[in-house]
Amino acid sequence: MAAGGLGGSLLLLAAVVLAVGLCRRLARRRLRSRPLLLAFLLEMFSTFQVCACTNELSLLGDVEPKPHTALTLTYGFTVLHGLSLAGSACNPCGTLQPLWAGGTSLGLGGLKIAAQFVAAALARAFMHFVWSLEMTEPHLGALSQGCGSPMQTSETQAFCIELLFSVVFQLAVLRAESVNPKYRVHLIALLITMLVYAG
Repeated sequence: MAAGGLGGSLLLLAAVVLAVGLCRRLARRRLRSRPLLLAFLLEMFSTFQVCACTNELSLLGDVEPKPHTALTLTYGFTVLHGLSLAGSACNPCGTLQPLWAGGTSLGLGGLKIAAQFVAAALARAFMHFVWSLEMTEPHLGALSQGCGSPMQTSETQAFCIELLFSVVFQLAVLRAESVNPKYRVHLIALLITMLVYAG
């Protein structure tokens, strides 16, 4: 894949991040008196950003030089998400952990998980629409490729790998809570990048 396609994808990703940032800021200003709606929208916008960016980044896995470009993008966007989406879990596991620890009410936890599923569906529909326009090289034929297994392994092995990586990641995140917040984002981004490379 040519680097020209990378530029178009990066512009799309930047537009998504900027739009979500503006939506989050507007929601915080306008909905302070409605905390449940605010929590729902903030979680939905944040999850939309992560899902949309992840979908687009999945198309860039073959950019030369491999795997350096893909790993650099993974690290960079993980740091960007960590810095720009502070306070959002962006996945059900991240919401269930404080729920089980008693730090979040059942209603708020359920509301955030619902927002995450809505955002994931919206991000998928949005990215399919963008890919159907075929504006950049990575988008050409993206819809016809369908969902594949980048791990090129059996379902059992994939399940075991995912389980192992999930345990390692969760243990590292719990350990990272004692790290200075300005370094924590980079530590988690580095861990995610290493797990992506190992996978």
